[in-house]
Amino acid sequence: MPDSPKLPREIAPDARIYLRPYPVTSRILADRASDGSGEHTLAGGPHVFSGCEVLIREGNRVRAGVADLIEIDHWKSSLDAAHAFAVDRQLENFVKPRPVVAGLSWNRPLLMGVINTTPDSFYGKSQIGSVSAAMETALGMIDSGADLIDVGGESTRPGGANPVSIEDELSRVIPVIQALSELPVPISLDTRHARVMVEGVAAGAALINDINALNGDGSLEAATSAGVPVILMHCPADFETMHKPTSYDHVALDIFDWLERRIEACGSAGLSRDRLIIDPGIGFVKQAPQSVAALARVSLLHGLGCPLLVGASRKSFIGRVAGGDTADDRLPGSLAAALWAAGQGVQMLRVHDVAETRQAMALQTAVAVGLAEGSQPFHCTMTRSAD
Repeated sequence: MPDSPKLPREIAPDARIYLRPYPVTSRILADRASDGSGEHTLAGGPHVFSGCEVLIREGNRVRAGVADLIEIDHWKSSLDAAHAFAVDRQLENFVKPRPVVAGLSWNRPLLMGVINTTPDSFYGKSQIGSVSAAMETALGMIDSGADLIDVGGESTRPGGANPVSIEDELSRVIPVIQALSELPVPISLDTRHARVMVEGVAAGAALINDINALNGDGSLEAATSAGVPVILMHCPADFETMHKPTSYDHVALDIFDWLERRIEACGSAGLSRDRLIIDPGIGFVKQAPQSVAALARVSLLHGLGCPLLVGASRKSFIGRVAGGDTADDRLPGSLAAALWAAGQGVQMLRVHDVAETRQAMALQTAVAVGLAEGSQPFHCTMTRSAD
C-alpha cells in the first residue's frame, strides 16, 4: 500500500466522508501472501481489502488519502458522531455479504448477456428480430457461461435513439420473455416504463433493469409491487438529454450521492435494499473522461451495501479513449473494462460477448491460482554484514 498521509482531524461539520476499499485483491492470492489478519472479505465475495482511500468533500474541494484499516479505526475516534457514523456505515457495507437475488449468489462475478429486440441498437450483433432468434442467442450465451439474460425493447444508443411507444415495446419484449422464461437462468427486463415492468414480470421476467432508477411515472410503485429485484442505474437526465454533456463536481462522488438518494427513495416506498442492484451508468450522462473516472473508482459504490453491476461493453467511451471507431472494434477495450471491474469486486457484468469475457476472467483466475500454488510463503530477516 502506498505511504498514507496523516488523515486530517479538522473536518468541516458539513463535509462528507467517502471510503473506497483499497487495495482490492483476489482472496486466492491474499490467502497465500499473509495470515489474513489485516484483511477483510469484500461483500462476502472472492476479494479482500486491507485499507481504504479516504475522500473528504468540503464544498467543491475534495481531499484524498490512503490508510490501512487500523489507521482508519484510530482516526474515526477523533471524528464527530455524524462523521464517525458515516465511516462505520460504509465499512459495515464493505464487509456485509450480499443477499441472494433472483436465485443468484455472489461468490464470483456474474455475466449478464444482452439481447436487444430493437432494430436500432448501437451494436448490430445484439439486435434480435424474432423469438426463435432470441432463443437461439440466449441458449448460446448460456452455453458460453451467461448467468442471466437481459432483454430490452427500446434503444438507448447515443446519437439519435428515439423513444418507442409502450405498445411497441411490449410487442417486442413480451413474447421473448415468455419464451426465455423457460430457460434455466433468470431473465432481466430492461425498461423504464411502469406498464412494461408490470406486464414483463407477469410474463416471466425475474428482474427489472431500469436506466432511470425508477424515476419514471409510476415506475417506483410498479417495481415495488412486482416483488422482483431491481437494477438502479445512475442517469440523472431524461431520455432526450441522457447523452448530452454534463458537468460534475466529482463524478464518482456525485454518482454515490445520487444512487444513495435513489436507494433511500426505494426504501421509503417499500422496496428494500436487499432487492436492489446498483449500476454507475457508464456512458450515460457522462463524457468519455467521466466514464473512465467513474470506472476507476467504481469500488467506492460498495459503501452503499448493494451488489454492483457494470455495463461497459462495446460503448463509445472505449473508442474515444483507446480507439475503436465502431462498436464492432471495441471488444479488447470491453474485456479490459470487464476485468478491471471484476478485479474491484463488481458482482455483475453486462456484456455482449459472453464467451470472450468468460474466457478472459477464467484465465485471470487461473493465473492467480497458479501464483498461489506455485510458491511457498517464507519469512526473511535482514541482517547487516560486518565490514
